[in-house]
Order: sequence, then C-alpha cells, then structure tokens
Amino acid sequence: MFRRSPRRNPFQTYIVRPTLNWLSPWLGIDWWLMTVTIALTAIAGLAIRSAQLNVGIIDWRQHWITAIIGLIFCFLIARTRYQALVFGHWIIYGLSLVSLIAVMAIGATVNGAQSWIGVGGFNVQPSEFAKISLILTLAALLHKRTAASIPNILRATAVAFVPWLFIALQPDLGTAMVFGAIGMGMIYWANANLGWLVLMMSPLVSAVMFNAFFPAWVIWFGLVGAIAWFSLPWRWFGTIGTMFVNAAAGAGAGFFWSLLKDYQKARLTLFLNPEQDALGGGYHLIQSRIAIGSGQLWGQGLYEGSQTQLNYVPEQHTDFIFSVIGEELGFIGAIAVMILFWILCLRLIRIACKTEDNFGSLIAVGVLSMILFQVLINVGMTLGVAPITGIPLPWLSYGRSSLLTNFIAIGLVQAVANRTSRNNNSSVTGL
Repeated sequence: MFRRSPRRNPFQTYIVRPTLNWLSPWLGIDWWLMTVTIALTAIAGLAIRSAQLNVGIIDWRQHWITAIIGLIFCFLIARTRYQALVFGHWIIYGLSLVSLIAVMAIGATVNGAQSWIGVGGFNVQPSEFAKISLILTLAALLHKRTAASIPNILRATAVAFVPWLFIALQPDLGTAMVFGAIGMGMIYWANANLGWLVLMMSPLVSAVMFNAFFPAWVIWFGLVGAIAWFSLPWRWFGTIGTMFVNAAAGAGAGFFWSLLKDYQKARLTLFLNPEQDALGGGYHLIQSRIAIGSGQLWGQGLYEGSQTQLNYVPEQHTDFIFSVIGEELGFIGAIAVMILFWILCLRLIRIACKTEDNFGSLIAVGVLSMILFQVLINVGMTLGVAPITGIPLPWLSYGRSSLLTNFIAIGLVQAVANRTSRNNNSSVTGL
C-alpha cells in the first residue's frame, strides 16, 4: 500500500503560518506594556476632545495621528538590536546638545520658556527627545563601569549636568527636574551607595530647609554629616566638604531664588496656599481641585463636566488633563488610569530585572524613572500636593514631542524585552 501524504490545512498554510512569519520579529515583546500604552493614548484622545469640545480646536485628532506615528516608531525600534546603540551614544548625545543650543538661539518662547523650534510648520521641543539621549548615554556609561565608585558617579553626573543646564537656562525647570530624576534612578540601579545619593540631593534639601524652617535644617545638617562620615571613603575630607556645600547651599538659597522669574517662584510656592493669588497663579490649581472634587465617585460623564466644558481650567488639555478625567470619569476613572500606570511601571521593572544585559536593564530603569517621576509630579500638581511645574502626564497630556518621546522610549524597552525573550528561547532549545 502507498503511504498517503497528510492533508494540508489551507487555513494553517495560507493564513496562520504567514501571519506568524510576519509577526515573528515582534513575538518577544511585552504585550502587556504595549496594551497599556495604547489604552492610555486612547483615553487621552477622549479627554483632550472633551477639554476642547466648546472651543473649536481638534488637537485630539492630532494626538491620535501622532500616536499612530509613534506606534510605528515603537514597533520598528522593538525589532532592532538595541546593543548597537552602545557604539553610537556619543553621536546621539552630541546631536541632542546641538539641538538644545539651537533652541536657545532661534527657538520660540511659549509660556515663558524658550523651548520650541519650528520645523515644517510644527513646533518641536528638543528637550523632550534629549531625555532619550540622556537615558542611552548613561546606560552606555554605566553598563560597564558601575556607580559603585565615586569617580564613576561624578562622570555620570557630569554627563547629565550639561543638558540639564541648557534646559534650566531656557528656563524650563520642570523638564530639568525630569533629567535629575532620570540620572538619580539610573545611578541608583547601577549599584550606587544609597548614602551617596542622599548626599547628592542634600544641597537642594538644605536650600529649602534653611529658609523655610531653620531648626529642621540644623537637624538635617547633622544627619548629612553623619551620612558622609559613614559612607564616603575619605572621612574627614568628605565630611567637611559635604557640610560646607550644604551650608553654602542654605546660605546662598536666597541669591539663587532671586534669579528665578516671578512666574517660576509662583509655580513653586502657590500650591501651598493657592488662595493667596486666587485670580492669578493660584487660579489653575483652585479650578483643578474643584473639577476633580466635583467628579465624586463615578464622575459627571464624558463631555458633561461643568468645569471642563465651560473652560474654567486653563491648559486643561495639556498639563491639567488629569482634572478632565477626575471630573468626568470620577474617582473610579482616575484610579483606573493610575492602575494602568502602575501596571506599566511593573512591566518596566520586570523587564529591567529579567534581562541579563546591563545596558538593556539600565535603559528600562531610565524609562521607568522618567515616566514615574512625571506621573507623580503631574498628578500631584493637579491635586494640589506638588508645585505647578509644567510637566506633562505621559501619553495623556497633549504634546506631539512628548508623545513621540514616550513611544520611542517604550520602543527601546520593547527591544530589550524582545531580545531577552529570543535569547531565553534560544538557550532553552539549545541554539
């Protein structure tokens, strides 16, 4: 008898197999992470449309168009060998600095900050893309020489300080704070001594305490000295130097405060008592809190929020987009959004811990630090527990440069997850 050949399933042959072959470059990415980012972007389009429903602006369409472009970039980056960026990080860093210098020379001023360059009829914010440059550069520096020694920490700090300075001079203090968060998060992940990180932040704390509550500064001053004594390698020199820097920071805080513009001072202090300037700098915060409070448990309904539809909250489609969600979707909607961010951060931590490549792990932590800091500050700002700094809420606030930056960042992390999954599968199969 002749052996019969097995029947070929047309569905398997012409649909399933070609589809799997086409999807094979992306099978190893983290689909939970991708789903959450898409969900946040979709929610953003609805919230932005609601915030602009009665003013005749259609930024929500541009938001979704930008998101589609960002998703394309994300998927293209996810299939690449991210390790090649180790060799080109200085080029990326240099181009980033050139763009930051260019914006100071020819950039347009928006809301008091010269942060934008017009390109082809669109405003581009180089400081947003500079976040990616910093993450890649610090990851390349720290993946071989960890932050376990002070010289390596100083080198990483110097690399982060240059773009931070250019951004602070624009002046854009909110974005500058994000750069500080990225640097601190990545240095911590690169095995830095926790005491050293406290000492790095201590001058800023001293500057605030010295002028706000002097007795608290005295206690802090002694604590800083003790940390320096037990953590720094050169005890006497390191301790005396650290205490001198903290004393100088406290005494000189008044001078540096005078260098800030009036609107910057208001942003940093009015959240403590917005009623002192209820029709000026405190107006944003007061209206935002009213909007979020009026949402109660289930919200007033999409496109039904009184504060939102009557445009009481300025910049509601950008910095204060969370107030739209709080008013129209209520406590349940706001918590749902925070849960999405929580899942996103968990996936980033999982990818950072799962990969055995230090470069990839540092990239994931850099993206985590960037997103987590922006979420905490922006949500805190709309609730009145953090200064108004102009930091956007990732994927939710309208802003094409910010949205593209976030998708590029996720694309880099997905490249790490994708390569890690492929390596693990290869080791299991013995390839």
